[in-house]
Amino acid sequence: MNRFDRITALLVQLQARRVVKGSELAARFGVSLRTIYRDLRTLEEAGVPICGEAGVGYSLAEGYRLPPVMFTREEATALLTAEKLATRLTDTEMARLSQLAMDKLRAVLRRPDRDYVEALSTRLLVLAPPRHRPALPDLPASGTQQPLLDAIAHQRVVRLDYRAGYHGTPSRRDVEPIGLYFGQYWHMVAFCRLRQDFRDFRLDRIVGLQRLDEVYAPRPDTLQTYWARLAAERQDSVAVVRFGPEALPQVHENKHLLGWRHERAWPDGWVEMTLQPGCLERLSRWLLLFAGQVQVVSPPELLGLVQARAQATFNFFCAPVRAC
Repeated sequence: MNRFDRITALLVQLQARRVVKGSELAARFGVSLRTIYRDLRTLEEAGVPICGEAGVGYSLAEGYRLPPVMFTREEATALLTAEKLATRLTDTEMARLSQLAMDKLRAVLRRPDRDYVEALSTRLLVLAPPRHRPALPDLPASGTQQPLLDAIAHQRVVRLDYRAGYHGTPSRRDVEPIGLYFGQYWHMVAFCRLRQDFRDFRLDRIVGLQRLDEVYAPRPDTLQTYWARLAAERQDSVAVVRFGPEALPQVHENKHLLGWRHERAWPDGWVEMTLQPGCLERLSRWLLLFAGQVQVVSPPELLGLVQARAQATFNFFCAPVRAC
């Protein structure tokens, strides 16, 4: 990137965010902090009103921005979602271009709308897609995602009509949502007042949704802290398991609920995952779903549990029929 393009992009960054640190700009553009200081001085000499505060960062004077573009908050949120999807579900160049386009969008938003999008950005995640996806996932009902994102931004309680699990058991829940993420399906993590704990809800299982007027107390919880808490509860057990390509769609859907820590892809299409499941017995039951597409690396105790359960299943269903 030449200096002109960098200074232009730097101005966009200043317009897109309330405050930005010099070190963040240096890392973003791959230059030294001294170079960033020199570029900022160039902008100031050109008449751009830059405010700097030691230990805080740089910002533009309120009211200085590019001519406004008439985006609604809903349109800006839709473009934010598209940026997140592009980052994970397209190649590197397309993801870079999408990020640049979103920076320009942020730069022309009014400050309240910019803050709205900025707050949602850290609470909307798209996880890395599975290497093999046999079919498109079930999508949420139309008009589900935007009300949930708006409820997160304004800390509003949401009433759900929800069909839980594979049996579709109906229930009504009042929840305090903290974030959405995409794996094999779209999910919402929220504090469930019925269960008095955080729960993971699949959006395609929501059959009715009402955003209530009640405002819930701010929570420090994010998707990352929720997953970290799940992992902390499972620190007493660590398992390393390899999954074949045919198993990966369902595995990616459930891995965070099993204390996923990290994974490594192998050239043959298999993926090795490190999990903290909390209960090896429960994990062994789940692994039997993937017979022929799963290998237990460690611990030996888990392998023994899987073998014992597989043998018990064989004895029950394949025992010789005794003649009467």
